[in-house]
Amino acid sequence: MTSSLHTDTVTEPSARKDTPPSAGDAKYRRVMLKISGEALMGDQGFGLHPPTVQRIADEIKSVHDLGVEICLVIGGGNIFRGLSGSAQGMERTTADYMGMLATVMNALAMQSALESMDVFTRVISAITMNEVAEPYIRRRAVRHLEKKRVCIFAAGTGNPYFTTDTAAALRANEMACEAIFMGKNGVDGVYDKDPKRFDDAKRFDEVTYDECLSNRLAVMDASAFALARDNKLPIIVFSLDEPGGFRGILAGEGTYTKVHG
Repeated sequence: MTSSLHTDTVTEPSARKDTPPSAGDAKYRRVMLKISGEALMGDQGFGLHPPTVQRIADEIKSVHDLGVEICLVIGGGNIFRGLSGSAQGMERTTADYMGMLATVMNALAMQSALESMDVFTRVISAITMNEVAEPYIRRRAVRHLEKKRVCIFAAGTGNPYFTTDTAAALRANEMACEAIFMGKNGVDGVYDKDPKRFDDAKRFDEVTYDECLSNRLAVMDASAFALARDNKLPIIVFSLDEPGGFRGILAGEGTYTKVHG
């Protein structure tokens, strides 16, 4: 039986080590991008909106073209959210596993969009499903990044009771990423109060981990935030709605909040 996993012998244009960045010097050379599942819905109330997926893929490609190595974690809330299922009476562990499967669907959709633009990717799942994704092996994932492939980490951590925020922080540390980029919908940073409800909400340009904790500023869930803080991994919160925003931040421009030590 042949396996689709061992594809390192395939010649891929994006895997050349001598390809220089195409525009300027990026502030970070390897990053984790965390996207909520809801970001893929567009104006719909559920599921995937292909034009929105393609637009986000365009943003990722623009950063990839700079020579930046990109890890990606996508939530599954547009399809199924384990915590919501649990709140409606479903057994929590089962609900969380269903949510993990939703993240795999989103990862495959993003892979399709990226590879339609000749950005080579690998979907790497924390739950074994060899027919559609590679199993998570850290050294192999690092090698993919070195070959300039986008690594999309799916199925969370593979364990219930952990969110995709925690999965993003965990994989970012394991992959030695230099920052976590939190792509938000309609919010371009960290505010002292909900900007969608309060017109006088103040956005922070920079804020420390301790200030986030003491002021209860919503950035990531507690487990994910602790992983980032303990390993001194900066968190960049920005809006996915601004065209070119992701690339702009890598060049030191744009509107965002940096959470650091």
